[in-house]
Amino acid sequence: MPAGSSLWETLVLRVQTEPLNLAATLIFLGAILHTFFAPAIQKKARQLHADAEHSSFPVEALHFFGEVEAIFGIWAIPLLAMITGFKGWHTAESYVNEGVQFTEALFVVVIMSIAATRPVLQCAQACLGWFAQLGKSTPGAWWLAILTGGPLLGSLITEPAAMTICALLLSKKVFDRRPSGPLAYATLGLLFVNVSVGGTLTHFAAPPVLMVVHAWHWDTPFLFAHFGWKAATAIAVSNGAAFLAFRRQLGQLARNEPVDPGGPESWEGRADPVPKWITGVHLGFLAWTVFTAHSPALFIGSFLVFLAFTSATHPHQNRVQLQPALLVGFFLAGLVIHGGLQGWWIAPVLESLAPLPLLLGSTALTAFNDNAAITFLATLVPDFGPHLQHLVVSGAVCGGGLTVIANAPNPAGQNILAEYFPEGISPARLFLAALPPTIVALLCLTLLP
Repeated sequence: MPAGSSLWETLVLRVQTEPLNLAATLIFLGAILHTFFAPAIQKKARQLHADAEHSSFPVEALHFFGEVEAIFGIWAIPLLAMITGFKGWHTAESYVNEGVQFTEALFVVVIMSIAATRPVLQCAQACLGWFAQLGKSTPGAWWLAILTGGPLLGSLITEPAAMTICALLLSKKVFDRRPSGPLAYATLGLLFVNVSVGGTLTHFAAPPVLMVVHAWHWDTPFLFAHFGWKAATAIAVSNGAAFLAFRRQLGQLARNEPVDPGGPESWEGRADPVPKWITGVHLGFLAWTVFTAHSPALFIGSFLVFLAFTSATHPHQNRVQLQPALLVGFFLAGLVIHGGLQGWWIAPVLESLAPLPLLLGSTALTAFNDNAAITFLATLVPDFGPHLQHLVVSGAVCGGGLTVIANAPNPAGQNILAEYFPEGISPARLFLAALPPTIVALLCLTLLP
């Protein structure tokens, strides 16, 4: 901020200097508000589809406008039109080609597709099943094992892969048994928050951490000492408290017959085992994708080889589902297009805040913008010392479960579990469900020594 200027004066000056700033933020605000109305739009589309004898273009278009994963991509169209109106087409084209990085969106598509394959899921189920056996493999035991071990696994295989695995396992072990609304939202809130903080044990797995490790010279030992073990403690405390609060409902799930809502054949619905060598190859592709996460040419090229391998071993595979991963990638691509134009106001806000407001401010800002964008903008503030760096990253990772857009892996979980919420996932109920584990995580990351 200019010396002696207030935050408001700085923002007004930036808008006066470049009116495009305000216009881009208003469009971004429109996209955020659209996400709150998405469940109602989906409900209306289903009603119209049920009333109509045949599917029609208006009904299908309304359904598309109600897809949370499509919203930011849809609003990117008026944004690019607005940039073209202000600056010309060359500027709009240059912004998309040079000013925005789509590596994360591409990576999520690939890692989601690999993580959702039958060999990987059966391997993850076997690993987490060992912990579930300690509780006699009841739905409650699976619930606790998945929500505890799965998010911590994200520090090795990345958060998007952990989110995919956890959501798919929860769908079969918990959600197919028809949990109550409060339990369903509590589970979703815990999943989002736990995955967001669970990737902080290493320096390469969580998107908001990746944004700062090079600029601030953080490595895995530093992350584990300052964030990782505290995040694991927060996950254990939140899960334990929720388990006690919902223990009767979790016990009731064991008496509910599982109901498969449909869709592709389940990886656990077949008796034939997956040969160990095929599982090993899948895990090798997963590890290679994580290793080459910053090189799209490498991980996309290897993904094409992976698809050929799954085709050659199809008797042991379920059909690779690309549509969910592509929708999530589209969501993230649209989000980074919008988010790249929000630095004009986010950076001055972060720079103006004292320590406690900075922690709370980064948490709140994360709810309305991808947390990786918050931490990236924090690296541009020159006066952030080690204490402030710790606070802004703590706020960003803790707030990553408050909304679907707060953390890059959240749309993957939302896409997988949305079918278990007939009225659509309510942003308000998700926020309220995620708030208690968010507070626990903030306390653990900031108060533990």
